[in-house]
Amino acid sequence: MTTDLFSTLPIRDVTVRNRVMVSPMCQYSCEDDGLATDWHQVHYGSRATGGAGIVMAEATAVRPEGRITPHDLGIWSDDHAAALASTAEFVSDRGGTPAIQLAHAGRKASKSRPWDGSEYLQPDDGGWEVLGPTGDPYPTDGKTPEIRAMTDEDVQRLIASFADAAERAIDAGFEIVEVHAAHGYLLHQFLSPVTNDREDAYGGDFEGRTRLVREVVSAIRERIPAGTPVFVRVSATDWLPDRESWTIEDTVRLAEDLSDEVDLIDVSAGGIHPDQEPPTSGPGFLVPHAERVREDVEDVLVGAVGKITAPEQADELVRNERADLAIVGREHLRDPYFTLHAAEALDATDRIEWPVQYRRAV
Repeated sequence: MTTDLFSTLPIRDVTVRNRVMVSPMCQYSCEDDGLATDWHQVHYGSRATGGAGIVMAEATAVRPEGRITPHDLGIWSDDHAAALASTAEFVSDRGGTPAIQLAHAGRKASKSRPWDGSEYLQPDDGGWEVLGPTGDPYPTDGKTPEIRAMTDEDVQRLIASFADAAERAIDAGFEIVEVHAAHGYLLHQFLSPVTNDREDAYGGDFEGRTRLVREVVSAIRERIPAGTPVFVRVSATDWLPDRESWTIEDTVRLAEDLSDEVDLIDVSAGGIHPDQEPPTSGPGFLVPHAERVREDVEDVLVGAVGKITAPEQADELVRNERADLAIVGREHLRDPYFTLHAAEALDATDRIEWPVQYRRAV
């Protein structure tokens, strides 16, 4: 049988009901030091009710200083995990697979929310000490914070924090964990030669720059059940063709290195530097990067993201074996019931049903 958008997706001990994933999108809606609120339960629960196979919670900081803003989700303590448990349970009860993205913002941390200007916050303004692979700040026309280059002790603490966070997430009811190594955040900062000119074991050549991601993944794999899937989100390219930077060839090589421990590569792009030059921004503009990884790397699944907005478009990715998973972001903000509407558009209503509470309107 042809695999399509409504085929199940078995990954280790988890079987996802279809090939639609809610892309992790920051909500900036915590009011109390990274603790989840009713907003998160309603937001993620709505997308599970809407039929999505995987509901991926937003970038969730593994350490307090790893938040982008003071309003980001955190999972650096048991209290944070407990606050998220009801959301994971509700997503599961609605037939979705609850997942969570684990993150550290690095030199992009300590900012105000986008609707508050997305400006760097100094410690006196509610910000905090910002860490990076080096002391170089993210280039911006506005004020930049002082960056402290991470020591080896900082790096080891970070690896342990990712592993601790993954264990807490599984205990809270999440069934998939994703490592955020994209969009110019800390792990991407270590990967890219644009931001990493360290001279220790975590810098220099490809092996050194990828060491942190590989060690984070290994530490997580050691701490969670063997049947739990692990995803990694990467920026396939820095979109900086005129300088030494991270490229699609690097992404393929990293995916190969991770394939024994990682189940899916979530392929995005960009974010490391404001001078990036995306070649296009049309529908599905990132899909060729995902397709390249899928073609070149065996034994790892691939998720495609980037302006996937139409049911037929999402179905085509899976049906034509360009990706194993359609990762839908902004369209899920516009339409929490995207997957159910896709089933109607693709004549697949026999394979997924509207909740009984809503069927009088169908």
